[in-house]
Amino acid sequence: MLPVLLVSIDNTVLNFALPAISTATRPTGVQLLWMVDIYPLVLAGLLVAMGNLGDRIGRRRLLLIGSVGFGVVSVFAAFSPSVEGLIIARAALGFFGAMLMPSTLSLLRSTFVDRDQRRLAIAIWATGFAAGSALGPVVGGILLEHFAWGSVFLIAVPVLLPLLVLAPILVTESRDPKPGRIDIVSIALSLGTMLPIVYGIKTIAETGVNVLTLAPVVLGLILGLWFVRRQLRLPNPMLDMGLFRRGAFSGAVGVNLLSVTALVGCLFFISQHLQLVLGLSPLSAGLVLVPGLAAMIVAGLLIVPIARRVRPSRVVPMALLISVAGFASIALRGGQIDAVSIGFAFVLLGIGIGAAETVSNELIVATAPADKAGAASAVSETAYELGAVLGTAVLGTILTVSYRAAVLLPEGLSAAERVAAGETLGGAVAVAEHLPAGMAEQLLDSARHAFDSGVGLTAWIGVALVLAAAVVALVALRRAR
Repeated sequence: MLPVLLVSIDNTVLNFALPAISTATRPTGVQLLWMVDIYPLVLAGLLVAMGNLGDRIGRRRLLLIGSVGFGVVSVFAAFSPSVEGLIIARAALGFFGAMLMPSTLSLLRSTFVDRDQRRLAIAIWATGFAAGSALGPVVGGILLEHFAWGSVFLIAVPVLLPLLVLAPILVTESRDPKPGRIDIVSIALSLGTMLPIVYGIKTIAETGVNVLTLAPVVLGLILGLWFVRRQLRLPNPMLDMGLFRRGAFSGAVGVNLLSVTALVGCLFFISQHLQLVLGLSPLSAGLVLVPGLAAMIVAGLLIVPIARRVRPSRVVPMALLISVAGFASIALRGGQIDAVSIGFAFVLLGIGIGAAETVSNELIVATAPADKAGAASAVSETAYELGAVLGTAVLGTILTVSYRAAVLLPEGLSAAERVAAGETLGGAVAVAEHLPAGMAEQLLDSARHAFDSGVGLTAWIGVALVLAAAVVALVALRRAR
């Protein structure tokens, strides 16, 4: 559970540190998105490869290697001297984080052979994600109240130390008895599929739609097709594409992808709205979301006895409809939403997504052969992390474009100030600190209205994504029991 807590804490802590980082370093809008996305992007690109490697060399061994690397790079990220250095550090965290996540879920698969025990174990595993997400804003808020933003990365150290001591004692090693060879070409293709696609989305946010911005997206799709064709031809593929022919497996992966895309995109704008628009401190903003994250934990555990009796094709869509109500409550209010309403909406989001993902994760693991548990678990984690990438890239890009189009900058700003204030809300807040009172108030009022002008649209897209996940569950899981 410690690696699960670590990775989830790292995700939510950065979201709440974004305003402080924006104020201190003044990144461009694209740099801000890359800062968030590079970590889950590298994770998503390498998870299948690392899951395959864990099946080969031992899942516990890979877990320990990843833990050491993650801890060392976390210290470097805490003292990163520049935006570029922080982005590089986040990429390295993604590399070592990819060693952690498939190992945890696949070790559960090999430890708990009884289906009911495994379902409860996976519910607790998912609870670890939610608990980490709940701890991240609170602990991060306390740190940001008293220390520089780099302190949020040092949380990894006290989490990893007991893992390194106790895992060799408590966790039994497991591996695939007949592993295939490590396929460097497939690893390169999996990375080459996602990097250009996300880069293209980000450059569309910067310069608009044209041939140069669409070319990376097309390249990524071509490489993705090449990856699939290669897996189908290899006698021992890195990823067994036959798993996707099972409706329960592919449907559960689709539910994870769509729901996490919506959830992470929501967190991206909610964390900034609470701090930069409503003026809450990082700790207070984190506490607003704690009830929703607690609801996610409780829903993930309570769904276990229900899932023994109710078909997944019924229980998952019903759970997701609760999340739809949460997104709709934000969308209907647009930018005119207070902290209490955000907290209530996030409770609805947490109940629906927490319950649905417990069931979908158990289906992914249960439908895969035991000797391929690492690769199957990696697919589940890839859906999570790719959803995190797309949530920030797509919804964050829409929000960024909306902000740039709507913000009105007062006369008298320097060229550098106009660039910083026109890129992000955090940049506008940083610029306003050095302006005369009247000009600062004018800039902040315009920037906050510009930011909130995109909140309603972004929330409606969240409604559409979660509804799509419910439809996928209704159709693809109809034969799952």
